[in-house]
Amino acid sequence: MNFYKKYNSVICEIRCVLDNIDSQEIEKFIELFKKNTDINNIVVAGAGRMGYAGRGFAMRLGHLGFRAWAIGDTTVPMIQEKDLLVILSGSGNTQTIYDIAHTASINGAQIALITNNPDSRIGKLATKIIKISNFHNEEAGIKRSVQPMTTLNEQVATLLLDSIVLAIMENTGETHETMWSRHSNLE
Repeated sequence: MNFYKKYNSVICEIRCVLDNIDSQEIEKFIELFKKNTDINNIVVAGAGRMGYAGRGFAMRLGHLGFRAWAIGDTTVPMIQEKDLLVILSGSGNTQTIYDIAHTASINGAQIALITNNPDSRIGKLATKIIKISNFHNEEAGIKRSVQPMTTLNEQVATLLLDSIVLAIMENTGETHETMWSRHSNLE
């Protein structure tokens, strides 16, 4: 199989998954990021490559003017009421991420979950869920992607969140230029 066939297989898988996400779930998620939101702080969490997708989203939220951090940042504030925890977890059962979700829950924070397993332990704590139906469930032994491991989850999460950033920009009046004004100048 040549590179272009592989590339097209990857793109087709991503498009298939993104095309089947419930638009109402996405709209409810986007509503969390209105200009006059009641949310004080946003923390994003995910393990492994899902965590990397989340870190990119947290960075863009900061560029949009939100007070946002990713788990692992040394300046993550205490989470409490009026805060939001955004979790990326394909299985919804990763122990370390569950522990973070549980702490957020008992402290009154809202929890938004992006997962392919909404009935998971983390799903039971979440106040908003976006389900990614990618036909990959390691616990059930189901794997239909041509890509290794959970690659499709991570790709879809990244592109989904990048698309959500565009919707947030539109809803808040942010532009490329206003976002650049919040970008680090120390790089």
